[in-house]
Amino acid sequence: MKRILLIATIALLATMTTMANGQRKPRHKGTHKPHKTATLIMPQALKPGDKIAIISPASTPGNENPEKAAATLREWGFEPVIGEHVLTKYHMYAGTIQERCADLRWALNDPEIKAIVCSRGGYGAAMLLDPMTHADFKRHPKWIVGYSDITALHSAMVCSGVMSLHANMGGALGERGANDSINLMLRDVLTGHLPSYTVPAHPLNKQGKAKGIVIGGNMAVFTNIGGSSQWDFLDRDNIRGKDIILFFEDVSENLPRVNSMLQQLRLKGVLNRVKGIIVGRFTEYEPRDGYTDMNEMLSETLNQYNIPVCYDFPASHDESWNYPIIEGCPATLTVAPEGVTLKFEKP
Repeated sequence: MKRILLIATIALLATMTTMANGQRKPRHKGTHKPHKTATLIMPQALKPGDKIAIISPASTPGNENPEKAAATLREWGFEPVIGEHVLTKYHMYAGTIQERCADLRWALNDPEIKAIVCSRGGYGAAMLLDPMTHADFKRHPKWIVGYSDITALHSAMVCSGVMSLHANMGGALGERGANDSINLMLRDVLTGHLPSYTVPAHPLNKQGKAKGIVIGGNMAVFTNIGGSSQWDFLDRDNIRGKDIILFFEDVSENLPRVNSMLQQLRLKGVLNRVKGIIVGRFTEYEPRDGYTDMNEMLSETLNQYNIPVCYDFPASHDESWNYPIIEGCPATLTVAPEGVTLKFEKP
């Protein structure tokens, strides 16, 4: 018994000595560092000769859309490759879910394809998300280019940890041509140039400065996706720890409908979490109920928050007023009396 007590005493003294020397310290709850969310991947810059896929993940474009878009991409020095079902028609969609998923998976999984340009928006891109996985979007990181209904794919990309590109797509590329100023902005982003935009002040702007990753797009699409455990980029784990600058625009939505979507964001706590807000242009609606326009109605809610807010930023369904915005990319938003600056930065 004495021998056992002696051994126990020696072991206790050794442990106390080690702890006193700082070599071994007890663990206390709450002392660990919080997990830091990972930086989103920026797809590689394109080079002359790189392949770009043209696909239709939503509605069917006009018959000449893919070839005209391809012609612009060729003028820029790229090699366009058109998806098998790009002109397929199935009800209001460019093919069945299986057909559209097949084109999307082909474009995502082929390592030789360096970017994906959507032919158009319309309806149905969100239908492709359930058959897809985060690995599908992250395996070969590449730009997905589009706006409107393509916001669903931007959300999927950001939720999967990859940046995406809200910008003009097949229709504008083909119709406006290779030398159009907005199209050239897209080419510059694809080839690795981070944009910095300066636009005029708006009377309703709320001044201030914000830093964060920029996410958003078509308001109806991302609010409809809201609540999805996999694809809601406003509530995904890899985004929740980051500062956010939110942007949105829409088309053919009346004031009550837009206000309803705005209140949904407010009640979910999104407006309390974001560091700045960029209101794009709302098109094809009629002012009503005493409001002069959509911005006046939006400002009644948005300008209550102690964050910078800008209105009528060039992100919209008007393809002559739709600057490329890098979803998931760090940026600085400055809203000053003389104007607004949005500067994208390397992650």
